[in-house]
Amino acid sequence: MLCTALTRGAVKNGGKVIENCNVTEVLVEDTGKGKQLIGVATPYGNIKTKTVVNTTGVWGRDLVHKYGSHLPLIPMKHSYIVSETIPGVRGIPNIRDHDYSTYFRIQGDAICMGGYEPNPILLEPVPDDFHFGLYDLDWTVFDVHLNGAMKLCPSYGDYGVKSTICGPESFTPDHKPLMGPDTQVNGVFHNCGFNSAGMMFGGGCGEQTALWLINGKPDLPMFSFDLRRFTKAQNRNTQWIRERSHESYAKNYSMVFKYDQPLAGRNFQKDPLHDDMLAQYAFMEEKQGWERPGFFMKHKAEVLPYDWYGSYGHKRHNDRAYEDVLERDLKYAEFSEHHKLIGEEALACRNAAVIFNMSYFCKLIMEGPDAQKAADWLFSANTNRDTSKTVYTCVLNNTGGVEADVTVSRLDSGTGAVHDPTFTGQGYYIVAGGASAYYTYATLLAEIREKGFNVSLRDVTADLGVISIQGPHSRDILQRIIDCDLSNENLPPNGTQVTSIKCPTANGKQVGLRLLRVSFVGELGYELHVPKEHCSAVYQSLLAVGKPLGVRNAGYRALYSLSSEKGYHLWSFDLRPDDTPIEAGLGFTCRKNGDYKGKSAIERQRKEGIKKRLVYLTLNEQVPIWGLEGVYRNGEAVGFLRRAEYGYALDKSIGQAYVSRTDGGFINEKYITEGTYEVDILGKRYKAECHLRSPFDPESKRVMGIY
Repeated sequence: MLCTALTRGAVKNGGKVIENCNVTEVLVEDTGKGKQLIGVATPYGNIKTKTVVNTTGVWGRDLVHKYGSHLPLIPMKHSYIVSETIPGVRGIPNIRDHDYSTYFRIQGDAICMGGYEPNPILLEPVPDDFHFGLYDLDWTVFDVHLNGAMKLCPSYGDYGVKSTICGPESFTPDHKPLMGPDTQVNGVFHNCGFNSAGMMFGGGCGEQTALWLINGKPDLPMFSFDLRRFTKAQNRNTQWIRERSHESYAKNYSMVFKYDQPLAGRNFQKDPLHDDMLAQYAFMEEKQGWERPGFFMKHKAEVLPYDWYGSYGHKRHNDRAYEDVLERDLKYAEFSEHHKLIGEEALACRNAAVIFNMSYFCKLIMEGPDAQKAADWLFSANTNRDTSKTVYTCVLNNTGGVEADVTVSRLDSGTGAVHDPTFTGQGYYIVAGGASAYYTYATLLAEIREKGFNVSLRDVTADLGVISIQGPHSRDILQRIIDCDLSNENLPPNGTQVTSIKCPTANGKQVGLRLLRVSFVGELGYELHVPKEHCSAVYQSLLAVGKPLGVRNAGYRALYSLSSEKGYHLWSFDLRPDDTPIEAGLGFTCRKNGDYKGKSAIERQRKEGIKKRLVYLTLNEQVPIWGLEGVYRNGEAVGFLRRAEYGYALDKSIGQAYVSRTDGGFINEKYITEGTYEVDILGKRYKAECHLRSPFDPESKRVMGIY
């Protein structure tokens, strides 16, 4: 009925529906600026078009593979059964049982029963003529649901089965749809991979796709559905896709915890310090395919090859150390069992010095005759600065929303080393967060092609490690082995230069690198961008010379806590494509001179005002917050926590939220500061203090080395 209504509406508004006409190929041409869609081929001839939406479900991957695009999608058999008539069930609620991974859905006087088994049948591929086909149900696979259903409701076993439904469904590595523009061909959009949730997501995702096509962007933050959340390497690796899609399927009914980690598809990409991290007993996390240290322990808990949870003839690992550590993080009503350990890392950063391995961060080099023109258009801040300066800036969309926040350093043509490249024209070194690395790269590249800038954009993420040393003692430690003056006069905050380090742990080897005086945690600190082959030597040398001054390792759990405590932003959480720099307190990143993408929207907000604003909320009670908790002002709901951490220096939970007026009007500082605030945590409201800026070091003296 839904499809019929939509097609009738389309025809009424001038659309055409052609049935029994399959698309055999997507036609593209190389324009010199990338591939461009020109039409589709059918058995009855070609159709010229500049826009195609791939909504072909289980066939979506195969359709676009022909022109070199890859979708992380795999078809699986998915089933349910319909019972005989059961007196009394009409009108009763549906049931989903998370322990048995089973559901009851009422259909008239019968019950439809199914679920997500641990051993689904993976398909390779689905025949082209199977669009209305069904498979015979494999009871050896489905029995797990039948057994669970009868334990849940013993009388269910008294009734027979009227029919079985087993069809092909498309599943993805994180159980979320694949949407948005194709990264290889301009004009192709995707809206597929719905993981058996098409009826639930179809209306909303269809609307957002339509807005994407018409306006160039959706009006909701869609990063978690955007296919650019996956990298090229992930999309091309069939084994990774199979493993992760299987785990997501099998865990579909599992509770979602903030710090849960996948077991499938691990060790996919390892940075140059991976072995060093394991030797230091790092508990590893995964982001966008990369392994990164979450925190450091006193024993090993290494990630093992995926055992498929014992399915398909695989044996479960006897070594459950990693899973045991992970289990202690799966909390809601209380702090993680690693809360104190992570606090020790965070406070070491505040009081002494720590080393963060940030090697998985996105690192790009933009170079060419139009590099300055491109930078002026792409970035909201003035990046035409001296080559000794690094600029924090935003990449905006047409409505002023933040598509990325990055640091940008203008380059001189150098020696040809990866950290000091040689080029013709001008060059820029761009660094962005690793969790959205490919999204940032694809966004910049698409805009470069759209505007026709004569530049290249190279991803050097895998070629450079990033070793960050942060804290009051960081300068004293680094100065002992680096070949440049680290004084405020020679290298002020946001300064950068090409220099070298003498590595005492590698027989005094001299290593060239790029040094940036920047901090993601609000401390005196430095990032060392080091060629991958020298990362271990530099890291070990910093550990050795820093030991007398109390240096220690710290992971991303501490880093995110410190960042939130300082009031810095984390893209896709408290900074999204539907948030502008003005709303986020980042107006300083938006220059007034010259044009850049999204400027008109920014200037309009500066003139007219804003209807939401980012604030910081602290709780005096020792209670954990996780994000998404409701925020109340004077008893009225005005927002929710976008991001939530524990601030160890503040010794209290801190969260970021965008606050708006209940009447939808413009908001000002008076409205924010005069309210009384509460945060709803698991159904109970706790009093909160609201701050326009984080209460930790609001004048940023520590970043300047003033303690």
